[in-house]
Amino acid sequence: MGQRTNVAARHQVKRSGKTWPSPRLNIDVPLILVMLTLVGFGLLMMHSASWSASLQLSQADTGVSSPTYLFYKQLRWLGVGFLALIVLTWLDYHYWHYLSIGVMAVTLIALVTVLFIGETVDEVTRSFYEGSIQPSELAKFVIVIYLAVWLYAKRDQLADVGYGLFPLAAIVGITSGLIMRQPDISAAGMVMILGGLMYYLAGSDAKQTAFLFLIAGFAGFLVFRFNPTDNERVSYFKNGWNDILASSDHVKHSLVAFVRGEWFGAGIGHGTTKLTTLPFPHTDSVFAVVGEETGVLGASFLVILYAVLLWRGLVIANRAPDGLGALLAAGLTLWITLEAFMNMASLLGLMPFAGNTLPFFSIGGSNLATTMAALGIVLNVSRLSEHKQVEESRRTFGAIVDLRGRYRRRRVSRARRNRNVQR
Repeated sequence: MGQRTNVAARHQVKRSGKTWPSPRLNIDVPLILVMLTLVGFGLLMMHSASWSASLQLSQADTGVSSPTYLFYKQLRWLGVGFLALIVLTWLDYHYWHYLSIGVMAVTLIALVTVLFIGETVDEVTRSFYEGSIQPSELAKFVIVIYLAVWLYAKRDQLADVGYGLFPLAAIVGITSGLIMRQPDISAAGMVMILGGLMYYLAGSDAKQTAFLFLIAGFAGFLVFRFNPTDNERVSYFKNGWNDILASSDHVKHSLVAFVRGEWFGAGIGHGTTKLTTLPFPHTDSVFAVVGEETGVLGASFLVILYAVLLWRGLVIANRAPDGLGALLAAGLTLWITLEAFMNMASLLGLMPFAGNTLPFFSIGGSNLATTMAALGIVLNVSRLSEHKQVEESRRTFGAIVDLRGRYRRRRVSRARRNRNVQR
């Protein structure tokens, strides 16, 4: 009796005649911690990498030089991101069944609109509002959501190419084609990669998945072959394996920054490569700033943070209550970590330079906001998974208590003495 009472006390507390559930964080705490660490570390390094650019841009935009101009812009977008994180953490992810078509339509409209009225910088038209809003960043976020909902709804028909492969190719092709028109080759490539990964994660036929990646690879080859900029990047990459001095400026000066940082770094704010030769230190090359100012130790710590983020996201996907939650958690986590590892690998010369941003570190409002929103959905999957486990344990506990109650009330018949035997 006493043991049963102690167990029940762990599950509920009675106050004033009412039953209150025991306090519990129904979210993945390690994911929250690694996200907050990335946000804090990212803001610190972004401020260090951007103050020189802030002086120039603030003078051009406002007439007053300010070394914190870009930093405060990023803080405002971080506020938007945290708001999206909170809302999506508590919004049941099953509502995306009804919202996915609408947000996909808005994204496609934005991708078309930016081609006509977007800001053009260096012959590239891909953003609104001083370069802070890029529909291509929204497209990478939304394509995962839309494909997760669509693939989950068609899960029993994926083996039929008319219901699976061809519609998927059309969805991904239209989205990446519009992004290619900006042009933003890295974002278009990421959309194609995400499309293939989502198709694979949904349990598609292995032959169809291989065929899809083959077609995507051939399309990528054509883009790199006939696009002068990307063809040059591939040439730099191949030449860099034979002679490091033949690498692109991004790679050469990034490696110089790492050499100067040595093991423990020059100290945050004390890097010099960002002020001299490093191209775009506050966007594409911010990882090189991390390497110079925090050394191999700090850069390795950053890699570990992204690896932990990937691990927790896949754990949440594995524990998801259903296939939709698993696709959302896995797809969004893979998107964030792929962006990070591709950015870091390209700056070290391990792959052709792609121009991917480093999530939480590179300047860019739309990238930061959509990354936080994506983690909000992943946390929602985690929260509903924990809630489901708690409910199942409570039902099991209740069944045990009820069963014991039945025994106490002797609803199970007892053995009775035979009166004839007694006589």
